[in-house]
Amino acid sequence: MVKEFEKEVMQAMDKMFEREMKKVNDSLEQELLISLIGEVNAGKSTTVNKIIGEDIASTNPMPGETVSVDPYNIRGLENIKFMDTPGLNDPNDENPKKTLEFVQKSDVVLFFLNAAGTVFSESEKEKFNEIEKHNKDILIVLNKIDAAEDIPSIVKFIKNHTVNKYKVIPISSKTEENLDTLKKEILFLLEKKGKDLLFAKSIKEKSSAANRWIIGAGVSAGVIGASPIPGSDVLPLTTLQAGLIIKLSNLYDKPLTKKAAKDMIVVTATQTIGHTIYRQALKFIPGAGSVIGGTVASSMTLALGYGVKYAYENNIDIDYDMIGSLFEKFKNREQKA
Repeated sequence: MVKEFEKEVMQAMDKMFEREMKKVNDSLEQELLISLIGEVNAGKSTTVNKIIGEDIASTNPMPGETVSVDPYNIRGLENIKFMDTPGLNDPNDENPKKTLEFVQKSDVVLFFLNAAGTVFSESEKEKFNEIEKHNKDILIVLNKIDAAEDIPSIVKFIKNHTVNKYKVIPISSKTEENLDTLKKEILFLLEKKGKDLLFAKSIKEKSSAANRWIIGAGVSAGVIGASPIPGSDVLPLTTLQAGLIIKLSNLYDKPLTKKAAKDMIVVTATQTIGHTIYRQALKFIPGAGSVIGGTVASSMTLALGYGVKYAYENNIDIDYDMIGSLFEKFKNREQKA
């Protein structure tokens, strides 16, 4: 039975591995543009430096320092550009048309407001309305909340003036409060465009992106596992799990072969639940098969994802005993839910 299970996984790999690998590699060759819009001293550059985890942007707050659209590149990832623009109130903005040109091309626009200043001034509203005509992938970043009071009221004020169309993320680039939330919202916007891996690779702290993919894969695996159709499990589940492993290996810059990915999936299955239990849950348990199959598939995928993530982050071999323990933990939690 083990050989038969391995054969099925390898057949599934033969059908999809190169395709999934190409999909990931193609996504990494795309250009990613993120525009930074806001008045002078709104903390644009400081925030980007904190998000990336290294100093890539100038933080000089003096008006006139940025007189054109300046791209900030990340070492080794030249196709990722953070486009810093002149402050909205900067008298030396020589080419506002160029600013709008880049805004139009941007995958994400970060519109900065200063919580310690005059939030959403007339000039900010005017510029925001102009930008909105060219790009609606906007996140409103309310910075410097450490120097302001009654943040909920300020957030409500901003939402009212933007008709609740956009996310408002209150942050402090000084204390780093809510920076993880901002990263997650950027990832969410980029996921729709297939550029979330690109952005995740630009961040020094990669754990939140990896967790997002693992949880999403666990949910999808549960749907696959709940399918009552006999024999419908191996190909889609293997595709899902291999796709997750490929993204994690790229995120952490770990080489991955088809055989290595297959071995991870097969060993995880045999070490955690036994190579036949998942299929039995689908085929041989009348009435309860869908529920059990979904729980098993979801728990196994979560355990595999977190086990691989832990190994990659700590530069060690995959610990399948730990994956087995994680599987039991996730399975028990889902059964109690």
